[in-house]
Amino acid sequence: MVFTVDAGNTNIVLGVFDDDGKLIFTSRVATEASKTEDQYAVAFGDILRLYGVDKQDITGAAISTVVPQLTTALKNAVRKLFGVDPVVVGAGIRTGLNIKIGNPASLGADLVCGAVGALLKYAPPLIIFDFGTATTISGIDRSGSFLGGSIIPGVNVSLRALSSSAAQLQDINPDSGAIDVIGADTAGSMRSGVILGNASMMDGMIERYRSELGDDAKVIATGGLASSIVPHCKTEGIVLDGGLLLDGLYAIYQKNR
Repeated sequence: MVFTVDAGNTNIVLGVFDDDGKLIFTSRVATEASKTEDQYAVAFGDILRLYGVDKQDITGAAISTVVPQLTTALKNAVRKLFGVDPVVVGAGIRTGLNIKIGNPASLGADLVCGAVGALLKYAPPLIIFDFGTATTISGIDRSGSFLGGSIIPGVNVSLRALSSSAAQLQDINPDSGAIDVIGADTAGSMRSGVILGNASMMDGMIERYRSELGDDAKVIATGGLASSIVPHCKTEGIVLDGGLLLDGLYAIYQKNR
């Protein structure tokens, strides 16, 4: 079995793949840069037990992180728990992805894993939305080359910025309550803005990306809040794929083990 770790700015997504390459489970823990390698090792071990996986069955591991200060702690936690050296997505790692940006080494590990995972499952051209701490969009052309993308403030980042900057706007949970175009109160108006506003952003950016990549470009959405936004989009055929980054991370592991 292979243990995968996708560390974002807000959450760390964990997964285990069996010997046939099937994703057995996924789980999330909060990203905490102050945690030690021992604390992460304990957390990982507890989650494995929760899902009935014996750590002795883990024969390999792969890590993707956009939080550089966590890399050492995560690597050492994996070594202590499983006794294996993990593959870490970064410079010098084989990905099979043709990256056509000016400095390929600067491309975030999350975008690399998302693109690799998408190309495993879907025919290009592709438009990939990842709703995380930041909302990112990736464009992959018809030849399967990564052309670049867009970075947008994430849903929760936008909400926190709004509530912290405007005295009369409180913190809200965007998933709790009705989503009406015209909000009847402050919380409803904020939900309208953040959910429907992001859905409209998706629709508009899909149109712009398709003008560059082709009208047949397939749209994939992943990340924690994708399932809240996509149902409100007018664009048809958007694919929700929650395991996209872990699938890409597993594929990169297979290329480098």
